[in-house]
Amino acid sequence: MTTKFLLEESRMPRHWYNIVADLPVPPAPPLHPVTKQPVAPADLEPLFTRSLIEQEMATEREIEIPEPIREVFRLWRPAPLIRARRLEQALQTPAKIFFKYEGVSPAGSHKPNSAVPQAWYNAQAGIRKLSTETGAGQWGSSLAFAGSLFGLEVKVFQVRVSYDQKPYRRALMETYGATCIPSPSPETAAGRAVLAEHPEHRGSLGLAISEAVEVAATNDDTKYALGSVLNHVLLHQTIIGQEAMLQMEMADADPDIVIACTGGGSNFAGLAFPYVGQTLRGGRKRRIVAIEPVACPSLTRGRFAYDYGDTAHLTPLTKMHTLGSSFTPPGFHAGGLRYHGMAPLVSHLLELGLIEAQAHTQNDCFAAAVLFARCEGIVPAPEASHAIQGAVAEALRCKAEGKAETILFGLSGHGHFDMAAYTNYLGGKLVDASYDEAELAMALSGLPSIPA
Repeated sequence: MTTKFLLEESRMPRHWYNIVADLPVPPAPPLHPVTKQPVAPADLEPLFTRSLIEQEMATEREIEIPEPIREVFRLWRPAPLIRARRLEQALQTPAKIFFKYEGVSPAGSHKPNSAVPQAWYNAQAGIRKLSTETGAGQWGSSLAFAGSLFGLEVKVFQVRVSYDQKPYRRALMETYGATCIPSPSPETAAGRAVLAEHPEHRGSLGLAISEAVEVAATNDDTKYALGSVLNHVLLHQTIIGQEAMLQMEMADADPDIVIACTGGGSNFAGLAFPYVGQTLRGGRKRRIVAIEPVACPSLTRGRFAYDYGDTAHLTPLTKMHTLGSSFTPPGFHAGGLRYHGMAPLVSHLLELGLIEAQAHTQNDCFAAAVLFARCEGIVPAPEASHAIQGAVAEALRCKAEGKAETILFGLSGHGHFDMAAYTNYLGGKLVDASYDEAELAMALSGLPSIPA
C-alpha cells in the first residue's frame, strides 16, 4: 500500500533556510544594469519592498516565517510525502522511490510557498498593486490567489504561447481576481517594440518579465513580484525540503538521490537546498540532480556568465547559467521551464560541483508522467514530469546495478490544466521541439561585457 507521512502542524518549519550562510564560496553579486556596479538595496526599491530586499541580500542561515504567513500555509502545509510503491513495482526496481507532492496547494503547485509571503510583505508595506509574469500559469495563478487573500490587485503578463495553450490556467487567475494579459502586449514599451518587429511573436519569460518590471518601475503604487530565480524566492521554497527531511526521518528513510525539475530554480532549490546545506555542514553527501528540458537547457548548454534577467535589459545582471536574454525557446508544453537563465544560486552550486544537471526530451518526460499517473493516480504537471523521468531513469539504473538506493523527487504540481498536452501525447502529436542552434549562438554572442 502507498504510505503517506504528514507532519502535525506544530512541526511545520518555522524558519526558511538560507543556503548562502553555508556556501564555501560566496556567489557573485548582482550588478546594476547601467553602472555595472554591485547592486545596493536602494537600487531595488522601485521594484521590491524593504523586507524582501533584506531577504534577497541576507546572509543569516535562518529567517523566521511570520505567523500570518504560517496561518495561510496551514491551508495545505505540511504537504504530503508519499512512497511510490506501485511505481516501484511497475519498474521492478529494488530502489525505494518517494515524492514530495506540492500539488495539494490551492493553486495546484509549489508556487504559493513564495506568492503568499511576497503578497503579505507588500500588503504590510501599504502596496496595493503587483505586476508579474508567468509561463505555464502556475506562478500567475499562485500570486492571484495570494493577492486575493491580502487585498492586492494583480496584473499578470503570461507568455503568449502558454496563454493560448492553457486557457483554464488563465481562467483560474481571473477567478482569483487577477488580470491576465498575453505577452508581448501593447501595454508596455517593451511589448510594443517586439510586436512592431514580430507581430506573431510567441513570447518568452524574459520578455514577460520586461513588461511586468516596466509596469512596476513606472507606477509608484505598484511593486513587482517574481516567481523564481531570485534569492528570496528560493529562500521561501525551502519549506519543501525542510518538511521532506522530517518526513523522511519519520519514514525511517534517507535519500541517496534528490531530484527536481529545474526551469528558473525555485522548485529545485526548495527541495534540494536543505539537503545541500546539510552536506556543507558536515552531513552525508548525496547526489542532487536538476532535470531540465532538452529544448531549453540553461544548465547543460548555457554559459555561466553575467546576463540580464529580462529581454529589455531592465533588470540587474546576475551571474548564472544562461542561454542569452534574447533567446526564445520553442513552445514545448512545460511552460514553467522555458526561461533563458537559471537561478544564480543554483548555477553557483553547479559550478562548485555540489549538484548535477541532466536534460530530457518532452516525449520521454510525458511517457514517465503517464506511467506515474497509471501507477500512483496523480496526473503531473508537464514541468514535474521531468523530475519523474529523472527518478525513473535512476530507478532503472538501480535495477540494472542491483542497488537498493532511496530516491526522493519533487512533484511540483498537478497537470489538471494541462490535459491538452496529454491529449497531444496520447494521440502521437507531441513533438520533441528543438531550439535553433543559430539563435542560441546569436543570443550568447550578445552577452554583456563585464569588466573583471
